Order: sequence, then structure tokens, then C-alpha cells
Amino acid sequence: MKRFIAIIILSGLVAMPSFAKTHRETYTVSCETLWPAIKDVLRNSGKYGILNMDNTEMSASYNIGGTLTGKRVNSLVLNTKSEGCEMQIQTAYSGFGNNDEGDFKKRVDEALAKLKAAPLVPPAVPAKKPETAAPSN
Repeated sequence: MKRFIAIIILSGLVAMPSFAKTHRETYTVSCETLWPAIKDVLRNSGKYGILNMDNTEMSASYNIGGTLTGKRVNSLVLNTKSEGCEMQIQTAYSGFGNNDEGDFKKRVDEALAKLKAAPLVPPAVPAKKPETAAPSN
């Protein structure tokens, strides 16, 4: 009987907070400015496994999680708004010890700050090839 009660309690702790939710966050920059920061976080933070990334639609699906909490699939899309850009994140799970949307937003904010602080480097101009003289007739 004790084992049965323990299983019920543990099942409640695991299943109860597992509701999918959509989170919306508005940035004062354009979506074209925000998208590189998001790609940087997904590619370089070491926290996410990219499932799909669409540069045209500015959307991505990725997984996060590990041994204790299990893998979770989240997705995001950027929507252009009059006041800037809305990042819409669909999280599969938030609960005890997990704040997928909050952690992702914090990483995006840090990446955006780095991108804004980076000096703009003009594109390299290719060196001109010496012109060969045309053979005379």
C-alpha cells in the first residue's frame, strides 16, 4: 500500500506541472535584428538541440532537457509588430526546476546585447585581379 501511495504522489509531481503554454515577449528591435541573436543561442549555447530552423519564417523547433527532467520540444516564431518584434515561444513543459521560456529569454537578451556591442565590420572587398593585356592583331 505504501508503494502504491508513493507512486501516486510521484506521478502527481511529474504530471501536474506539464502543461504546454505559449509565452509572448516583445522586443523594441526589428525581427531581422533579433533573429541572429536567437540563432546564436540555439547554435552556440550548448543547451539546445535544433530540430528545425527556418530563416524565411524566422521560426525554430528545438529540444532541451536531460536525464532528470527528460527531453522537451519547444518552438518559437518571431512576429513583426508596430512597436518592434514579438518572440512567441511554445513550451512543452515548465515545472519544478524548469523554466524553459525564462532561461531561453535570458540567453537571447545576452546574445542580443553582445551583437549590439560588437563593432560593425564592413564586408571585405575582394582584391582586383590584374587585367591581362589583350593580344594585339
